[in-house]
Amino acid sequence: MFPQVARQTLLSPLPSLYRRSISVQSFLHGSPEAKKDGELEILQHSRLVGRGKYVHGFEIHRIRPDKTEEYKKAAERYYTGVIDDTDLRVKLTGNWEVVVGEQDTYVHILEYENYCGYDKASCLLRESAHLEAYNAMLPYIKSRSLQLNQEFALFPTAPPHAQGGLFELRSYELKPGTLLEWESAWRRGIDARRKYIEPVGAWFSQLGRLHQVHHMWQYPNLEVRKETREKAWQVDGWAETVSKTSQLARSMDSFILVPLRFSPLK
Repeated sequence: MFPQVARQTLLSPLPSLYRRSISVQSFLHGSPEAKKDGELEILQHSRLVGRGKYVHGFEIHRIRPDKTEEYKKAAERYYTGVIDDTDLRVKLTGNWEVVVGEQDTYVHILEYENYCGYDKASCLLRESAHLEAYNAMLPYIKSRSLQLNQEFALFPTAPPHAQGGLFELRSYELKPGTLLEWESAWRRGIDARRKYIEPVGAWFSQLGRLHQVHHMWQYPNLEVRKETREKAWQVDGWAETVSKTSQLARSMDSFILVPLRFSPLK
């Protein structure tokens, strides 16, 4: 996810250019009737698998290694200021630092009241005092990216809590046109995991790097993570789910995160 998401500024919601654009026709094969059905399937992805109530912005910042402490202070000032501004109607899901994976990377997830909420907040931010706080972060950032995601309907994002430990963010780039198949296979087998742990959240991309899904989990430590995953493999259905979903993925990443002190999820 982190090396590949298209770069884009939070305060500039215009879409970036990507390595290549994928037309709707690239998903569709067969007869005209099949193409028509496939096109409807693509257009209805969000309705079929998404919760539809919120849009979550994944803001990824890659920081100069020698400026992490300065960045953290600037990020806390900016994000807490945004959340405290009731006119924006933006909620902060969580803020994390990557400790295993692409280090010196920070993940910020913000919740908007669907796309109309994102549009309104973006316009207000460009004309508010928060712009100065946002610009104060920029000298410490090497690159930044933004991806807009929707929640999977079966996994609403967890409310703020302070359980401690660490988080795992798993990101998958799917083969184009396989989101519904992936969600169906994952949904059938996820009860095996839920016997031992509840996910923090699960999302699929709609703007930015497309054909990506993400899910996040929280563990006390890496040893408990190992034990929990081993238990899931012993439950009927989980091995089949992993086999089916892995065949639909072009790449998979696992990142271990620790929450920043101002993160609502920690």
